[in-house]
Amino acid sequence: MQIEIKNKNKFSKLNKSIVKCSKCPRLVKFRNKISKKKRKQYINEEYWGKPITGFGDTKGKILFVGLAPAAHGGTRTGRVFTGDRSSDFLYKCLYKVKISNQSTSDNINDGLKLKNAFMTTALKCVPPGDKPEIKELNNCSNFFNQEINNLKNLSVIVALGKVAFDACVYFYKKNYKLNEKINFGHGQIYTLPNNIKLVGCYHPSPRNVNTGRINLIKMSNLFRKVLNLI
Repeated sequence: MQIEIKNKNKFSKLNKSIVKCSKCPRLVKFRNKISKKKRKQYINEEYWGKPITGFGDTKGKILFVGLAPAAHGGTRTGRVFTGDRSSDFLYKCLYKVKISNQSTSDNINDGLKLKNAFMTTALKCVPPGDKPEIKELNNCSNFFNQEINNLKNLSVIVALGKVAFDACVYFYKKNYKLNEKINFGHGQIYTLPNNIKLVGCYHPSPRNVNTGRINLIKMSNLFRKVLNLI
């Protein structure tokens, strides 16, 4: 119990640091712009407009990593993969394999819980054009490193999309001895330092769903494969 409380305190301290961060002028300017120039359907909502923290079971063995919060998803709602079409599809799949307690992720007060899993982003703020600069990833790598270190039971990292996958590989190459050639592929599994498995996964975007690159069955099957790894 003491270890659990200590771990929660670590995440609480870390999350406060993340939310207060303003190291990247370009990202601060862009997230502020988004929060003021709202989409029509959200015109009466107050946007979160700050960096996004991780969310889920801090004792979990699985870490889901996206690239960054969506402009009108996480940047609006204040929670990663919440309130956009990508999250709609993602949580249908997570619910199907019982990693989440519900099939939707609408807002921070919707009662959503993750089982044995934590979710975060490599970059804590939305970048223009969904293209982060190396210095921005470097600035955020400290937060990402702390999240990984705080997840004491971490066994598997699922990278949601190639850019998130590349960000994970870049992070491990920068912070650990990782010389193996690693290429993104849906369902590809690699072993990282500390025996952590890295699993490539197509991003749950409307484009990938609409083109048939992924569907509920394909994504759910991959998540079942992930569960068998832990």
